[in-house]
Amino acid sequence: MGFMMMTMLRCAIAMILAISAWHAVAAEVALVGVLGSKALLVIDGGAPRTLAVGQLVGDVKLLSVSSDTAEIEIRGQRSRLRMGDSPVSVGERNSTAKQVTLVSDVRGHFSTSGSINGANVTFLVDTGASSVAMGASTAMAAGIDFRKGEPGMAGTANGVVPMWRVRIRNVRIGDILLNDVEGAVMQVDMPYVLLGMSFLNRMEMRRDGSTMVLTQRY
Repeated sequence: MGFMMMTMLRCAIAMILAISAWHAVAAEVALVGVLGSKALLVIDGGAPRTLAVGQLVGDVKLLSVSSDTAEIEIRGQRSRLRMGDSPVSVGERNSTAKQVTLVSDVRGHFSTSGSINGANVTFLVDTGASSVAMGASTAMAAGIDFRKGEPGMAGTANGVVPMWRVRIRNVRIGDILLNDVEGAVMQVDMPYVLLGMSFLNRMEMRRDGSTMVLTQRY
C-alpha cells in the first residue's frame, strides 16, 4: 500500500508540474473588440492589435471573426475567443527563452548588429523611439517599399522631415527573431537603425551597469 501511495503521489506531482509548465509557456490572448471583419486582440498583455482574417502577428493567426467572437490559431492549436472574457492561454512556446546580451559604449549607448528582412544593419537601442526607425536607403536595402506606407512628419536632428509608417516583415538580433514589427522610415539617411519600443515591448529588458540583457517574451 505504501508503494502504491508513493507512486500515486509521484504521478500527481508530475501532473501538477506539467500543467504549471504548460501555463508558463502558453501565450495569453484576449478579444477586446471587433471592427467589421477585423479583430482587436491583446496578446500577452501588450497593446491592442488589429488583425484581419488570415493575418499573422508573431505566432497568433486570426482564422475567423463574428460580431463578438474570434477564432485564432497558435502553433497549430486553435481556440475561440469571446469579447469580454478573460485572456485564453493557447499554444506552447519554446521552453528556452532566447536572449541577447549587449554592452554599452563609452557614452552609455547600446548598439548591436542584426538584420531587417535579411539585410544587415546596425541597431541602436532607443527606448524613446516608439518603433524601429531607419533611413530611406536602409529601408530600400531591406526591400521595404516605404512610400506605400502611412505618410507623416517626424522631428530629427536635421529638422522636421517626411516619414512613412510601415510594417517590417522580420527583425533579427542574434537568436531573437520577431515578425511583423512596426517601423518608421525617414526620408533622410541615418547612421543607425533605432531599435524602438515596437521591438523592445516584446522583450524583458534587464540592465546591470554596462550590460543589458534582452530576453524574448513572445
